[in-house]
Amino acid sequence: MITRVLSQYVRGFLMGASDVVPGVSGGTVALILGIYGDLITAVSTGSKALGKLVKGDVGGFVDGMKAVNWLFLIPLVTGVFSAVLLLSGIIEDALHDFPETMAGLFFGLVIGSIVVARSLLKSPTSAHGAIVAVVAVAVFIFLGFQSGPVADPSALMLIGSGALAVCALILPGISGSFILLMIGMYAAVLNAVDERIIGDIALVGIGAIIGLALFSSLLNHLLETYHDTVMAVLIGLMFGSLRVLWPWPNGVGIIEPEEIIPGTGLELPNGAPWVGAVIAAVVSAVVVVAVSAMAQPKSESPAPETVDA
Repeated sequence: MITRVLSQYVRGFLMGASDVVPGVSGGTVALILGIYGDLITAVSTGSKALGKLVKGDVGGFVDGMKAVNWLFLIPLVTGVFSAVLLLSGIIEDALHDFPETMAGLFFGLVIGSIVVARSLLKSPTSAHGAIVAVVAVAVFIFLGFQSGPVADPSALMLIGSGALAVCALILPGISGSFILLMIGMYAAVLNAVDERIIGDIALVGIGAIIGLALFSSLLNHLLETYHDTVMAVLIGLMFGSLRVLWPWPNGVGIIEPEEIIPGTGLELPNGAPWVGAVIAAVVSAVVVVAVSAMAQPKSESPAPETVDA
């Protein structure tokens, strides 16, 4: 029992670590570790129970919560939160001190994730390639209008950020931090966690609960029914969103005490930082692909069907 709980905690820690860094998603890590199907089942069962509570069906809510595999879920979630709390300060300092190198590291992680996500397509066609291209171009252009990271987000933005970011637990291929980076909320949420700003953390948490309740069943259905199409959209999203991770001139965008520096500019580097950025990108991409390849036999096991609460 203890060994099982500890191993599940470690899995959760790995998922949390991946979601702190805008690269491999927690969903992808769950897929690599062979627990993706169980995770989807637990999340879907819990969200259906919450739905019954909203409808006033207290008995159905209690029965639904009893059906959740808590021995699987609690150590996993504990590991996720432990990683977020322990690593957020390290990542925040590195973003400030080494913005170009960190952006290069993230860039490589996403490139590696694209390769992994491409391998998850069951029956790729030219239509999927077209979807990837259209989504990539649209997202690339759209992100050109992004002014920069949000310095003082409202409560509604924090809740919305949590709701969007939590989708990465369900969708393999894109991380929650990467979603936050795209919408300019990565620095704000990272700072809230690092500085233990309880109010902001609570709002993000509320958003995450709402996101799970609203989207888990829908996203699970889309993955089961239109798996390759959903994966093609995700791959296109990651390709286009690489604009946010352009390793220069300002990394992924940082918030200084007196100014906000956006990270979506495409200017060429003025000095040597590009060398470290390129090295970090190549190494991180190779690591992601290598780890995925070593764990491939586990990821090929079929996911169990979702259990209705």
